[in-house]
Amino acid sequence: MTEPVIRVVGLGKSYVTAAGLFPALRGVDLVVDSGEYIAIMGPSGSGKSTFMNLLGCLDTPTSGDYFLAGRNVAHMDSDALARLRNRTLGFVFQGFNLLPRMSLLDNVALPLVYSGAGREARRAAARAVLEKVGLGNYADSLPSRISGGQQQRVAIARALVNRPRLILADEPTGNLDSHTSEEIMVLFGELNREGITIVLVTHETDIADHARRQVRFLDGEIVSDHATIVHQETAPC
Repeated sequence: MTEPVIRVVGLGKSYVTAAGLFPALRGVDLVVDSGEYIAIMGPSGSGKSTFMNLLGCLDTPTSGDYFLAGRNVAHMDSDALARLRNRTLGFVFQGFNLLPRMSLLDNVALPLVYSGAGREARRAAARAVLEKVGLGNYADSLPSRISGGQQQRVAIARALVNRPRLILADEPTGNLDSHTSEEIMVLFGELNREGITIVLVTHETDIADHARRQVRFLDGEIVSDHATIVHQETAPC
């Protein structure tokens, strides 16, 4: 049996506040199999962003276990977490987080610097994924010379350059208009059909409907977990 990409068991996260201990997550259990496409939803303060930070190894849980590609990462040290992030995960954020004085090619190649790849190998891999997202002709451009939608495509290319098993996308269309958002979601769908597991956070129902499964958080707990309902037009009589 194939090991799930993500398995969390009793995952909890609490923060110390002036009012006392605040439980942002309360004993969350979730399994994400290889090749799934999941939307994480919930209102502000529901715990979805805390959960994504834990999935991305950007924070550590207070309690419970988190298995990423079969490895229990809940109690790894910071160096081990950094190595695992670089080799297994690709991140796409609401802000594109591109370095303004670097070319698109060098922005995309940046994760490979931390992997120890040589310069020519980095540039060849970066060029290939820029071609994949339709921006091969812009490799030498600066981020300021392209549109917001194109910048998000560059951010997706950067997430892909290490050939991750899992892409975590946090409100990836939050800074985009509806037409451009649709283009980005089509791209995510293509990547998922190629076998990449995708978990995205969104508060927009139409964006979540692109995923195959929707998980909703409320008050630090999962309150629903179901397959996306596909709405079909009724044929005229």
